[in-house]
Amino acid sequence: MIGLLYRAADALRRRSLGNDHGRMGEDLAHRYLRGHGCTVVARNYRTRSGSGEIDLVAWHGKTLVFVEVKTRASTEFGEPDRAVDAEKQANLERAARDYARRANIDREKTRFDIVSVVLGRPPRIEWIQGAFR
Repeated sequence: MIGLLYRAADALRRRSLGNDHGRMGEDLAHRYLRGHGCTVVARNYRTRSGSGEIDLVAWHGKTLVFVEVKTRASTEFGEPDRAVDAEKQANLERAARDYARRANIDREKTRFDIVSVVLGRPPRIEWIQGAFR
């Protein structure tokens, strides 16, 4: 029954979001992580200075995970996770330091993951844990 509801929600989301692949990917990643034991505590966290953004922040056991979601319609130009270059990693790390400081979480209890989403029927989702440090 719940699977039917998810499929109906996906169809409505595709219709309403049109070509907003990023938003669809974040929604799929959010549900995927929840289904794999994570508790998502923030979406699209931005620093006050605007110097960085984190797509999803979640607890995975006792580890606070900062998740970058990359979505592509196809793999014609490579896998989505390849778009997380050194500059993007630096921006994520800056935003993660800000979040961890505000939440009073030790850096040793954090991790950076990437969720790679290729839209299709069905979508292909890959969770890369500990993608970088």
